[in-house]
Amino acid sequence: MSDLRQRQRRLARLAEPAVLLTPGLLFTAIFVGAPVLLVLAYMFAERGRFGGVEWTFTLENFRRANDALYLDVLWSSIGIAGTATAIALVIGYPTAYAITRLPRRWRTVALVLVVVPFWTNFLIRMYAWIVLLNSQGVVNDTLVGSGVTDERRSFLYTDGAVVAGLVYVYLPLMILPLYAAIERVEGELMEASSDLGASKVRTFWSVLLPLTLPGAITGSILVFVPSLGNFVVPELLGGGKTVMVGNLIRDQFLKVQDWPFGSVLAFVVVVALFVMFLLQAVVTRRIEGGGRHA
Repeated sequence: MSDLRQRQRRLARLAEPAVLLTPGLLFTAIFVGAPVLLVLAYMFAERGRFGGVEWTFTLENFRRANDALYLDVLWSSIGIAGTATAIALVIGYPTAYAITRLPRRWRTVALVLVVVPFWTNFLIRMYAWIVLLNSQGVVNDTLVGSGVTDERRSFLYTDGAVVAGLVYVYLPLMILPLYAAIERVEGELMEASSDLGASKVRTFWSVLLPLTLPGAITGSILVFVPSLGNFVVPELLGGGKTVMVGNLIRDQFLKVQDWPFGSVLAFVVVVALFVMFLLQAVVTRRIEGGGRHA
């Protein structure tokens, strides 16, 4: 009788997480898994004569993706997204650190201010940047008024404008995981490093940065991947001169109606996401493993 009760309790313990996970797993399977499988299937199909898909097996889409024209766009996109990620990291790290140094009641206020841009319409924010960067905008007014330059120039429709827009849009996604990582670092470790004679720079490189590296990598992923696939910012701030992978994917699906080739390009972004999360998992495991062995 006691064995039967133990078995029932064991089954109940196993059933509870399964029941709780079911809604999330169903949602993920239907709205994430199914579209990804469809994209995978499209990659090996041919473009229909009038758009759409013809289910004839081919590897031609992969050969086209290796064309120098598309590889140039890919490397250019990686460069722009990487630059935006690096700038967001440089801005986000000290910002997150400063927030952790605030009195606890002000931290919430600071975090809300960081998130506030997300509550504003995306297009409105982009059009605000257009107003700022055009030849009659605030940036030019400031430069001319301060005597830095006598000639007005438009900063719009350049790679720099696209990078600035991407940094602005995704900076909160860098600050939040960094804040969570820095806040978890015990203050005693910093004090111990200082007591042992380490300078603030040495304490940062030897203690704070290694312990917060998983947060930095997570923030970098959250900035890099959507930057790579973004097509609105290059369209509005790049004026169509800056073509990124996101623009190519959109054009293949909505303009050219070449869904199989668009699926191959979309798959590149998915692979980039997978590789970066794999890297983040490896680094986190090594750091946590090192912490346990210490």
